[in-house]
Amino acid sequence: MKIALIQSDLYWEEAFKNRNQFETKINQIDSDVDLVILPEMFSTGFTMNASQMAETMRGETVAWMQALAKNKNCAVAGSLIISENKEYYNRFVFVFPSGEIQFYDKRHLFTLAGEDKVYTAGNKKQIVEYLGWKICLQVCYDLRFPVFVRNVENYDLIIYVANWPKVRINAWDILLKARAVENLAYVVGVNRTGLDANSHEYNGHSQAVDYLGNSILEPQENEGVFVVELDKNIMLETRKKMDFLSDKDRFEID
Repeated sequence: MKIALIQSDLYWEEAFKNRNQFETKINQIDSDVDLVILPEMFSTGFTMNASQMAETMRGETVAWMQALAKNKNCAVAGSLIISENKEYYNRFVFVFPSGEIQFYDKRHLFTLAGEDKVYTAGNKKQIVEYLGWKICLQVCYDLRFPVFVRNVENYDLIIYVANWPKVRINAWDILLKARAVENLAYVVGVNRTGLDANSHEYNGHSQAVDYLGNSILEPQENEGVFVVELDKNIMLETRKKMDFLSDKDRFEID
């Protein structure tokens, strides 16, 4: 599967401008890309102003994602603020080329920024099946919690979208590799760049890691579109030779 990681600065709370800049970047991507990944809260930046910035699943940004997916004949994925049943969610939306949607609501809300005071935590894991791949969707702070993402579904790829600040970027680099190694799965992380309205600085480090923790795409600091190609068959052969997942602990999550 060929994946495009889009790393960019974000316009603070300006969905129209963010959609426009990402559409320009997406339209420059080759037609053989299967999946385009945008950062966490790509339409607004990581804001706690959910009451003003939230959209619905029938809103402009989701419709924009659907139109792009159909026009480019590829999946488009990223997180945005969704209002539903009088609650706000940091929702990772995965749009198929057909326009079909599946989504994951961020489970681990970032208490340091008060995300838990504004947003409602998700309560279920989401594994998307696309082009013969099983893909686990995760958002930013989820990266710090390995139990929830443990590979009990035999998924092939974890995607993390994030607004992960420069001051803690070393943890991002370490934990992406850890999640890949412990789950014998590919990991792709897409972060943002720039400075937000709260003076938090982001230096990207979007990257792709294989099932043994080797870098496929080294951490990137500049804005750009970075394309990687993942081979599921090689991963499955490695799992046969080193069947570590069969020895995993059994547990239930409350």
